[in-house]
Amino acid sequence: MTLTTRSTRPVWKTGTGILPGLPAIAPPKRQWSVLVWLSYTWIVLVVLLAVFARVLPLPAIDAIVGAPRQAPQFGELDTLLGTDSAGRSMLTRMVYGGQISLLIGTASAAGGVVLGTILGLLAGYYRKSIDWVVTLVADVLLSFPSLVLLLAITAIFSPSVPVLLIGLGLTSTPTFIRLARASTMSWTSREFVRAARNMGASNVRILLREILPNVTPTLAAYLPLVIAALIVAEGSLSFLGLGVPPPTPSWGGMINAGAAELRSAPYMVFVPAVALFLTVFALNQAGENLRMRFDRTMRD
Repeated sequence: MTLTTRSTRPVWKTGTGILPGLPAIAPPKRQWSVLVWLSYTWIVLVVLLAVFARVLPLPAIDAIVGAPRQAPQFGELDTLLGTDSAGRSMLTRMVYGGQISLLIGTASAAGGVVLGTILGLLAGYYRKSIDWVVTLVADVLLSFPSLVLLLAITAIFSPSVPVLLIGLGLTSTPTFIRLARASTMSWTSREFVRAARNMGASNVRILLREILPNVTPTLAAYLPLVIAALIVAEGSLSFLGLGVPPPTPSWGGMINAGAAELRSAPYMVFVPAVALFLTVFALNQAGENLRMRFDRTMRD
């Protein structure tokens, strides 16, 4: 829409013609704060370190690089963040711990979004009995506190990465079921969906070609927020000793291991705790930014 000055009255041009007398309203400009940029930078840094952990000049996770409980110091890369109670490099264990935390959080969120999207699409499109059953399943899963459900799963089965992936995936599924169901119900009533149905399109084609592409941005915008929550849940389980079994490092397990040395070597707790806090905070900031950009309900 552009303003023309061929007369004394303001005239606006649009794609469909000229509209006289409309006020001059500039489109809102999207501004990215420094905090958002720093959050994306931290996420990229953590992901790169996790992906290229094996090619970095770091010792093995179980290699002894110095005296036990050696404080962080500049100089050698191995002791940049100090050593743990066994003399292993904290930097190495931080990098590989971030690899485990990101892997579990991302993989379990991906499983939750796939299962939740399928169930939400079916419930929102077909309604009736399918909607009742799917909504009941989501309500049942939401009725249990997430940490209690995860504790029950890890207590029944031996703690391992597959068990954590299944448990965390189940806890994230109801969130995506509700999001997909609400978005599907909104898009099903749109004119282009009715037109496709009147032209003889099958239900599968309408779901995959008409509704799913419009539901995906909303779900993708919430994905970083769910990943952040799952990383916190994995860290809580590891802190309680029900997460990734040793000697595989994780940020929650490192906090648990350093809790006994909190007075003599507080960095053993603060270093992984700060990394966990910054990662979760950055994911939350990125998620909120993506919601404002791609979630249409936030702009309406």
